[in-house]
Amino acid sequence: MTWAGANARRLARQRLHPDAAATSPFAAPGEAVAAMLGAHAQVLSAAELSVGLRGDGLTRMDVRTALWSDRSLVKTFGPRGTVHLLPTADLPLWTGALSAVPTGPNPFPKDARMTPDQVEAVVAAIGEALTGAELTIDELSDEVVARTGPWAGDLVMPGFQAMWPRWRQVLHLAGHRGALAYAPNRGRKATYTNPGCTPLPGAGALPALIERYLYAYGPATPAHFARWLAAPKRWAAEQFAALAGAGAIEEVTFAEEGPAWVVAGDTDFPDAEARGVRLLPYFDAFAIASWPRERLFPGAAYERALGGGQAGNFPVLLVDGVVAGVWHQRRSGRRIAVTVEPLKPLSAPRSRALEEQVERVATIMEGTAELTVGRVTVGPHA
Repeated sequence: MTWAGANARRLARQRLHPDAAATSPFAAPGEAVAAMLGAHAQVLSAAELSVGLRGDGLTRMDVRTALWSDRSLVKTFGPRGTVHLLPTADLPLWTGALSAVPTGPNPFPKDARMTPDQVEAVVAAIGEALTGAELTIDELSDEVVARTGPWAGDLVMPGFQAMWPRWRQVLHLAGHRGALAYAPNRGRKATYTNPGCTPLPGAGALPALIERYLYAYGPATPAHFARWLAAPKRWAAEQFAALAGAGAIEEVTFAEEGPAWVVAGDTDFPDAEARGVRLLPYFDAFAIASWPRERLFPGAAYERALGGGQAGNFPVLLVDGVVAGVWHQRRSGRRIAVTVEPLKPLSAPRSRALEEQVERVATIMEGTAELTVGRVTVGPHA
């Protein structure tokens, strides 16, 4: 298996490959989110763009409707403990799998940590407090402390320019257990609710998640999967070995990486390399999960578009399936000022394709775009 073939297949399965996008775009936000295995949503507008780029005429309003009205999407804590949009129908699988991932060393000081019993008490209190309710973080904190004890409210957790109560360290765990998800903001304040999800048993959910991951991003190694999920490498290797023993996945020779894995029988790859121009937003799933990273971010792109080797810190320009620059957008009303910094000069056909991509971004984000080709002067996460 070559990297070029794997890259083209990954793009096609997410409808980012021009041919696949033209013939079979996703018709609903949930389909797109399922294909990319979650849309990173720490910045919701970036998630809206990630979804829209994979769809057939989808706009940010379609994503918001799916999230807050139709409830076919849910905003919660997903891979790596970060905020993601996930298909509501898949939430039992996700929570079952994420709940079964072993936790690493406790990063908090000894006097800030919680005992296993305290963790369980807090998760139960969160689920109870949010059942049939939508609470801000302060309201939820009051409920958790009232249901568990004053120790849960001790201000021992470093936060953003403040100290947070002890119980906050398991907020993401409550999401992974299916006890917490985001509700619509109340003004500028985030709110939470109980999605009423019963996680599937981990013994079934984990293999299903690994197979979905390999379908979307294979060939991949256990180390790739571990990094994508923020899980221990040895544990990931054990999971892959068990699936291989059961005949669910098979080993292939991945030219640039050596031994890697795909779903059993899923060995067809495109002959033609990916072509075309694409703009991907912050923390787009394709840029996060595609390995080897040195091939997706070749040469100067590795230094310009990554932050300490971490993908997602900059929105990226893809040319023929690889990162070939960065870009930035600044919105004022309906006007969206888009600055694109190619690492090499673009040919006339690619410049026209870039203009089309900028127009598509504007359509998805329901605005009017103005393109400038030049240096992006803002830093990561700007």
